[in-house]
Amino acid sequence: MSTTGGGTVYLVGAGPGDPDLLTVKAQRLLQQCDALVYDSLVPREVLALVPESAEKHFVGKRRGHHSVPQPSTNAVLVELAGRHRCVVRLKGGDPFLFGRGGEEAAHLERHGVAVQVVPGVTAGIAAPAYLGIPVTHRRAGSSVTFVTGHEEIDKRRPSVDWRGLARSSDGLVIYMGLHNLAHICEELIAGGLDPSTPAAAVQQGTVRGQRSVIGVLEELAQAVQQADLASPAIVVIGEVVNQRVETCAPEPAAVEMPIPIPIAITQAEPLPVKPG
Repeated sequence: MSTTGGGTVYLVGAGPGDPDLLTVKAQRLLQQCDALVYDSLVPREVLALVPESAEKHFVGKRRGHHSVPQPSTNAVLVELAGRHRCVVRLKGGDPFLFGRGGEEAAHLERHGVAVQVVPGVTAGIAAPAYLGIPVTHRRAGSSVTFVTGHEEIDKRRPSVDWRGLARSSDGLVIYMGLHNLAHICEELIAGGLDPSTPAAAVQQGTVRGQRSVIGVLEELAQAVQQADLASPAIVVIGEVVNQRVETCAPEPAAVEMPIPIPIAITQAEPLPVKPG
């Protein structure tokens, strides 16, 4: 509960990109919010649901571009909650799966701000599905591990033990892994995973820019490079890739994602708040 007498911050999952995968609750909150804090992994068609009168702030992070530090984002949320009844913190995918939603929820609670999470469809399930690939299958994989392939400098925990993961799960779904993909594949093979294990990578899953490569583990990094796939992307490794039913895959939505950084910044309103 809030102890500041302010509004509520809703940590809302925007889903993987296709606006049709937005939850009913997420849509309702977007349509009635007083303030919006959003990332780049949200199509403009979803942002269009927000009232024009709402205060908007872009805090997206992108490799190779200036990013808003997490402490600044935390401070913005607290400040907005003091002035608005309904604040939506919109995140691509699901807020609690590699979305720093847990960090933001804890920060808001410490500052006496009411906070509520609104789960979303994660790209780790949706992107493979839009290729017709199930992430589990009774004949190919009863377990799946979701893991980040992006190692940040400020992480306060050990790096991913790829060799340990090689034999601990039937399937792997890797987020943000393209930049380190060659190293990841080498480590998985060194850990005992068969080099011929089926593997796939999909760029911008569920939206217009969707492209993919499907092959085997030892050739995946080279195939991704040759196809010039780019982030955001999901990598799937495991026998489930061979269970693909291509005819069941939905058509990607005719929307673009991520939002171009210059457009995202100009559409948002800067908020000069110092981290607290």
